[in-house]
Amino acid sequence: MPENSLSVQIPDKLFFKIGEVSNIADVPAYVLRFWETEFKKIKPKRTPTGQRLYRRKDVELILMIKHLLYDEKFTIQGAKKHLGSKNADNSKKAVGKKMPISMEEIRLELLQLKDMLS
Repeated sequence: MPENSLSVQIPDKLFFKIGEVSNIADVPAYVLRFWETEFKKIKPKRTPTGQRLYRRKDVELILMIKHLLYDEKFTIQGAKKHLGSKNADNSKKAVGKKMPISMEEIRLELLQLKDMLS
């Protein structure tokens, strides 16, 4: 397993099949299907035959969820709350309110930016 779930390189593609996402995230396909039921933001498109096609943002979210669950030892409920609070923080910042952020949040954002640039 990589040192950090967020340091994984995502291939430059538009869509990924469940087997590809399983390999990228290093989790079994049944875990991805379970996470879809728990985290409503994971919304793969479906082909006419019912095959899941994940977008890059889905893969990034899956890697974030894996990081929270496996590396940071969050519970599913804790990860949901954390992911929900990040959206709340972003909307509050957009309105101009300053919200204190932790060093871990800064580190995660820097890793995401590094991944985007490489």
